This record gives sequence, C-alpha cells and structure tokens, in this order.
Amino acid sequence: MVSRVDLHAHTCASDGTDSPEELLNKAAALGLDTLAITDHDTLEGVRAVGGRAPEGLRLIPGVELSCRGRAGKCHILGLGVDIENRELSGAVDAVSILRREKLEKRLGFLFRRGMRLPWSDVEALRAMPSAGKPHIAAALIKNGLVPDKKAAFGLLAQCETWEDRIDAQCAVSAILAAGGVPVWAHPRGGVDGKVGETEFRALLPELVSYGLGGLECFYSMYPERLCRELAATAEKWGLFVSAGSDYHGANKDVLLGNVTQGPPPEPEEITVLTALIK
Repeated sequence: MVSRVDLHAHTCASDGTDSPEELLNKAAALGLDTLAITDHDTLEGVRAVGGRAPEGLRLIPGVELSCRGRAGKCHILGLGVDIENRELSGAVDAVSILRREKLEKRLGFLFRRGMRLPWSDVEALRAMPSAGKPHIAAALIKNGLVPDKKAAFGLLAQCETWEDRIDAQCAVSAILAAGGVPVWAHPRGGVDGKVGETEFRALLPELVSYGLGGLECFYSMYPERLCRELAATAEKWGLFVSAGSDYHGANKDVLLGNVTQGPPPEPEEITVLTALIK
C-alpha cells in the first residue's frame, strides 16, 4: 500500500536507475506529497534538481551515509540537510573516498577469484560517483560470470568491507551541522528484519548519544508487526518516526511509496518529523 510520504529513495546518482527528474515525476504521478532523495554517500542527485519539484510535491534534500559504530554497521539518513554545508560536504567526501576504496577492494577480491571483468567495465565502474554492489553485479551478470543478482550479491558479501565506512558519530554530527535530522535507516537490516534484536539494542544507545533524531520504523521490507515494534521503541527513546521505501528503480524489487508490508503509517505518525524539516 502506498504512503503519501516516502523519506528514502535513490536515483542514478548512486545505485538507483531513475534520474532525479524521473523520480520526482513518478512520485508526483503516484500522488505522494513528500519525497526525500537520499542517495548513497553523494548529494549529486539532490543537487541535479536544484530544489525543483512538480507542483504539489514537497522535495526534501537528503543523503544516506554508510557508517560504523562501536556496536556494528549502520546507514544514517540525513533528512532536510543544507547540501552546501561544509561539514556535511566534508563527511560526504570522506565516505566517497572510502566507497571508492571499497570498489577497489571488491574488484581485487573478484580478480583473485578468477572473475576478471573487461577493462572497459572496470573503467565504467570507477567513473561512477557512487558505485556499489548493484553496479558490480550488473557487470558480472553481463559478462556471464554469475547467473543472477542473487548470486552476485552472495559472492560480494564474502568480501569484508567493515573499515570502508565513516564513523557514525561523524555522520550524525555532520547532518546536525547541516540543519538536518539524522535517522537510522532500516535499523533491523535491509531485508525482513535480519538484524537481530541484540545487535539493534546494542547500537541504539550509542547512536542516540551522538544525537540520532529518528528511526525508520516503516520500511518496505518490514512486516507490520516489526514496524509497530520500532515505532514503540522510537517513542520510548524520544525519537521521530520515519517512513521510507528504499526505492532503487529497477535495481530493487521495491515500489516507490511502499513503506511497509502492512498498512502504511497514519499521516500523524510522521507529521512531527516532516514538520521539523525546513
């Protein structure tokens, strides 16, 4: 079911397939009234549209930063950020460098496994501003090195990239400096709550101590039960409730505006968060 608010969507500036303009037009056609562009570790998708959006659609500038805390990995969304803020730009630059290092580490891993991509594909990956697993997977599939995306992702998961993320405290601080709200994206993992309760509970107080503002309680791959549990946790910790599809266009089987496997949140559940964002 489609929510009228989607605070987590990607463009081709990172690992989505829609251009920023296409994403905005799709959101307007679906009847969304609020959309956040939150590309991985880059602000180029937001920058490309210059704040312009179809009539009736509110565009929230955002970013999704790849982070690590003492208790584990996480992704932090920055919602309503000033994309020209120097501290945020510095954090994005830092994580972009780490992302490029991650790409090289993955390419080296594949090379050692005998999975040698054509040089033209390697150059194309290196030229992307935010190359990630979907881009590498597409190259592997195109060259017949793996049968499908699932196999490619399974292979790439064997390449450890723990250090290729910025410190979560740095990410939260930069988002706050840019006037944004730091929100923990898919806090129980990206698929069906695969991150356990123990790991979630270990990382939550750490992120809150840094200034975390919200939890993405409503998420496209979470059942209603988990969404409600997260919403209750957010209330207990004084955090805002956020809702996002994690839309990637053709690169992920997720529909824009679908922010839960159950009924979408009531508008008032995320009103306080969206009202806070300038």
